[in-house]
Amino acid sequence: MSSSLDFALRLADAADEITSVRFRAQDLKVAHKPDRSPVTDADMAVEDAIRALITEHHPDDHIAGEERGGEVVAGRTWLVDPIDGTKNFLRGVPVWATLISLVIDGQPVLGVVSAPALGRRWFAEENEGAFAEDGRKLSVSGVTSLSDAYLSTTHLGSWVEYHSREAYLRLADACWETRAFGDFWQHCLVAEGVIDVAAEAIVNPWDVAGIGVIVKEAGGRFTDLKGVDTFLGGTALSTNGHLHDAALEKLAR
Repeated sequence: MSSSLDFALRLADAADEITSVRFRAQDLKVAHKPDRSPVTDADMAVEDAIRALITEHHPDDHIAGEERGGEVVAGRTWLVDPIDGTKNFLRGVPVWATLISLVIDGQPVLGVVSAPALGRRWFAEENEGAFAEDGRKLSVSGVTSLSDAYLSTTHLGSWVEYHSREAYLRLADACWETRAFGDFWQHCLVAEGVIDVAAEAIVNPWDVAGIGVIVKEAGGRFTDLKGVDTFLGGTALSTNGHLHDAALEKLAR
């Protein structure tokens, strides 16, 4: 394990200490951002804590996060989503996670997804494999036909606004089963081989930079909905690799 991944896991530990206490807290404070998405005091506290630790231990590194902003620049940039699944968090649904990734010269090299309410953690670094919290190595499924595939997305409404509802329904109709596990979880389930395809019509860089590393290191494929290998495309498609081109064909507008 590299020193950078070890540090990222320690950042996740620090985040878990905050989120685990604030989850289902009676005094949880909730506000709304300009785009009307919710943000809690826990979101802010986690990102601030992670930023402080990065600044202390890696003062020359850059940081970009969902709540405090920032951009991916040359050199080392840490991407932070303090709570992916804030709506779940504030309603008491245990499917949420802190997402941490490191991008070096535009290339994501590691990712950590920590979901303490689920008792789960997934992590990976480039060329070193992907793993779960118990040390188990992750591997995608061997499903080769969409007719046998398990598909997940986050929210059908996002397809209406940002891509094409009809395109998603074409893919859904071609698959064996569909659910909306949503956000980080569906991509991690692809990496575990539990489901086969996860598609999102809108994402931010901090949502998927690390997840892409985890999926790829588990043997899968990660692109945007146009098939471009990028975490900056604003959309996301994770598959076991076998199904990727077929899924892209169904999703083409």
